[in-house]
Amino acid sequence: MEKTITLLTEKDQFLQTFEREYQTTVKVLKAFPSNKLDLKPAEKSRTARDLAWTFVMELGVFEMALKGKIDFSGQTPPAPKTIDEIIATYDKSFKQILNKIKNLVEDNLNTPVAFPVGPKQMMDLRTIDIFWTILMDMIHHRGQMSVYIRIAGGKVPSIYGPTADEPWM
Repeated sequence: MEKTITLLTEKDQFLQTFEREYQTTVKVLKAFPSNKLDLKPAEKSRTARDLAWTFVMELGVFEMALKGKIDFSGQTPPAPKTIDEIIATYDKSFKQILNKIKNLVEDNLNTPVAFPVGPKQMMDLRTIDIFWTILMDMIHHRGQMSVYIRIAGGKVPSIYGPTADEPWM
């Protein structure tokens, strides 16, 4: 019997990963103790509320990339008061961006967009490369959030493998 291998397009690869990582991020956000959103582990750290809100704000970067212009000069809206409101906004924003990407013509993913790559440095990156960069940054912040969960006395869920709170065996 011959096996058939389905090759995914670059867009399909991104979409599969984006949707999977979204589910994991929601699981992490839901694990954060709702009464500890003002937690700030160090002077230079953000509060847990602001860190959680970062996921929503980063979805805005996807929107900017789709429009062909990255501009971080605007005012960041304040984070909602509760983790449930943050999660609801993240969910709604994610679904909107996901649909836009799904409906995007694959060739448009190769459109170059100027993107910050260092202090006062911009570089033209393909739209899909900006998507991957922002997704990886979101994963990085999710890792930070898992540390905040531990500090806040919550239970850290499984992300890519077992945790002390969610063992697999």
